[in-house]
Amino acid sequence: MAVDPRQILAGFLTLTMFFMLVNMIKRDHFDTIEIKQSQTITISEKPSTNNIETESRISLWKENDPLLRPCWSKLQPKEKGKGYITLTLINGPHYHLSQIADAVAVARYLGATLVVPDIQGTSSREKRKFGEIYDIDKFVNNLVGVVEIARDPTTITAGIPAIVRIPTRPRHDVIDERVEPIFRVTRSVRLVSYFPSLNMKIRGFQKREVDSAFCLGMFGTLDLQPELLTVADQMIQKLRYLTRKSDGHFIAIDLRLNLLQLKGCKVTSGRNRCFSAQEIGKFLQRTGFTSETVIYLTQSKWHKELDPLKAIFPRTYTKESVIPAEKMDLILDRKSLELEAIDFHICTHSDIFVPAISGLFYANVVGQRIAAGRTQILVPTGNPTSGSLSRYVSDKNHLAYSCLC
Repeated sequence: MAVDPRQILAGFLTLTMFFMLVNMIKRDHFDTIEIKQSQTITISEKPSTNNIETESRISLWKENDPLLRPCWSKLQPKEKGKGYITLTLINGPHYHLSQIADAVAVARYLGATLVVPDIQGTSSREKRKFGEIYDIDKFVNNLVGVVEIARDPTTITAGIPAIVRIPTRPRHDVIDERVEPIFRVTRSVRLVSYFPSLNMKIRGFQKREVDSAFCLGMFGTLDLQPELLTVADQMIQKLRYLTRKSDGHFIAIDLRLNLLQLKGCKVTSGRNRCFSAQEIGKFLQRTGFTSETVIYLTQSKWHKELDPLKAIFPRTYTKESVIPAEKMDLILDRKSLELEAIDFHICTHSDIFVPAISGLFYANVVGQRIAAGRTQILVPTGNPTSGSLSRYVSDKNHLAYSCLC
């Protein structure tokens, strides 16, 4: 009996997503800089390059930094491509950003046409068209003159594409060795990005054309489609209304119980990869936040394991409490792709972001916050007397600082 190639691809993508999910917890821990307990937090560090102690003071609710601007090289228009790069976006928006950036970089380097991708959730049955999650018009317009875009995948007449796995943030030599020889023969390649590391530290960035294309893909292509954006913004407005006594400020915490329960989520070599609701609550209390502080959790529905956090901060909410009533079906129908996109947007736009879980969600939320000047990102530690400011910000070692200036 003949096997449908699409079934083989779906199985391959499902396995890829499984290993990504496991590695998201197992392979990274938080990099932090200690901050001492007080209403105004004192940050003190000794950089590895010298012995000069630097100090800065930040209030709990500080003003945003100035917006950063693209500092990558301007990409000149290229001749229309003679082949196609395709891909399927998998997992949540934190993975989508990297996957899109990889595809833009490869398509630009090869002079290929990039086909607007489809999207697959953690279940092989959960599939979306690109335009159901992201604004397809902005995506196409932001890439004009950089890569040719094919909006409708059904119009592509090329044969079944060859599947090529590449590490995320591919360098030109990787494209030359792994992609170009196959593309030259087949003229149709389906990219599958894998993640050797789940952090976004600066490494090997030389501002060549492929790096500039990656930066554009990472920081200038993906916006929520209008209806989903409206839902996310309505939730933010409700959170600000709930905390109007403190000038509308709120904290977003990435705390998902299903990830906390994974076997790899534990203390290793004195470093935490994740923190429980109780640990997060005690950290925020030590830092100086009052019981009136409004907190948003990425957990969709309330669970008794969250009670210790609510005991300290009664104004703690999950999606079911702040989502518009007419959109409650997103939770009831467990539409994880839409919910994760909403979470990513809220965590990017909150006044303060606190990750309870280390991984790519944390790293890419930080990148988008740096771009927008929202650098108040506090990371708890296992030390019972201190908390931390993300080293991505304090050391300016996030990829965003190479792409934006």
